[in-house]
Amino acid sequence: MARKPALMLQGTGSNVGKSVLVAGLARAMKHRGIKVAPFKPQNMSNNAGVANGGEIGRAQMLQARAAGLAPDIHMNPVLLKPESELGAQIIVQGRFVGTMRAKDYGKHKTTLMPKVMESFETLENQYDLILVEGAGSPAEINLRAGDIANMGFAEAADVPVVLIGDIDRGGVIASLVGTYAVLPAAEQTRIKGFLINKFRGDVSLFADGVTEIATRTEWAPLGILPFFQKAQLLPAEDILDLKNETNRTENFTIVVPKLPRIANFDDLDPLAAEPNVSVKIIELGQPLSQNADLILLPGSKSTIADLAVLKSEGWDLDIAAHLRHGKPIMGLCGGYQMLGKQISDPHGVEGSTETVDGLGYLDVETVLDPLKTTRPAKGTHCESGLTVEGYEIHLGQTTGSDCQRPFVEIDGQSDGAQSEDGLVTGTYMHGIFSSDEFRSYFLENLGITASGNSYNQSIDQVLDDLSEHLEAHLDINQMLEIAYAREA
Repeated sequence: MARKPALMLQGTGSNVGKSVLVAGLARAMKHRGIKVAPFKPQNMSNNAGVANGGEIGRAQMLQARAAGLAPDIHMNPVLLKPESELGAQIIVQGRFVGTMRAKDYGKHKTTLMPKVMESFETLENQYDLILVEGAGSPAEINLRAGDIANMGFAEAADVPVVLIGDIDRGGVIASLVGTYAVLPAAEQTRIKGFLINKFRGDVSLFADGVTEIATRTEWAPLGILPFFQKAQLLPAEDILDLKNETNRTENFTIVVPKLPRIANFDDLDPLAAEPNVSVKIIELGQPLSQNADLILLPGSKSTIADLAVLKSEGWDLDIAAHLRHGKPIMGLCGGYQMLGKQISDPHGVEGSTETVDGLGYLDVETVLDPLKTTRPAKGTHCESGLTVEGYEIHLGQTTGSDCQRPFVEIDGQSDGAQSEDGLVTGTYMHGIFSSDEFRSYFLENLGITASGNSYNQSIDQVLDDLSEHLEAHLDINQMLEIAYAREA
């Protein structure tokens, strides 16, 4: 097979902007008429989406959208979904293959390189340019043995690298030059250029800094990218990106407890984009706000463990007080399971075999099982009759009398439940608030005037603006020359 042009964006650390830059470059390439696809060999995130029946990181979902493509499991062949501080679920080419402790995964990851390469070559066969996103930093040389996420992949696939430094966090010269210093010579030369991200102020003031980096590394300077404020409107990739408050208005306040294993938190983004809604993320150690108009329990990677944390924080008491005041609560996926009377894990799917009491606000019970439901979902909201779209990623089945008042109908099957007084609602459907008509109905039913804006159109507009931002400040032509040199 003939090799296709490819370029890998690596960073001096996590959260330097790799995911957003790949999305922006993908949209820029699409505007240039180049058939481009994103690729991330290994991702670690509980923010997953559904792609042709399997799971990939939400960042790759966004990047696929930027490229004008349907998401594909080959865009993120290895996804690690942390269940605890020490272990994670392993998803390979969209499918769950097991749970592994971090120290064991370090020994196992080399066996995944053939799958990674298979997925990369699958995309090479279909597209003219592949934009590859690294993970963490290549400077983590303690993790280099068996690496499939950064230089290990770049070497195996013979892909050139551009390194991203984040000046907003400080020390960008040291982070770039320091990365060069700890890499072996072959990897130093594999990096062909560097760029500076998240610059605030007059970029000309850093001209000497760019010169120093270029002189000390012999890498080509590819530009200084001013801080792009609108990036905060794009779906967050990492839990670290969640803010305590996403909007300043106090018209209507949605409170979300930030559970340790929170998952699929981009469910919140369409609500946070509404001008009359304030979404507040409550950190551990803080009470749920007494001013909350709606408490929303998010998805969770480990429902039983997060339920235990919720109770230990005293948030169950805050929820009880909230309901006594006649205010609503909603649970999504794991949050839905927590609202029931009982959660059973007879197979030890989340660790140990146990049965625990839920919050008891829905007359339902959940039994976790190893078979994961992973599918796109399109259905009808039962109360309004409106069409809704989203996806399901969950373990377990939920049954009980409150399921006779389902939230949605999906392919003729009922999903979710509602309490008899209508104050407590739960559903397995993620992404439901992206459906504009439903979101407007949901908010207006709570007494809030919705914007009527199209959430998906707003995301596409931000991607277009990001593309123009990159074209204006980066030497994209030189980046393409680096990528196309691989084909030679």
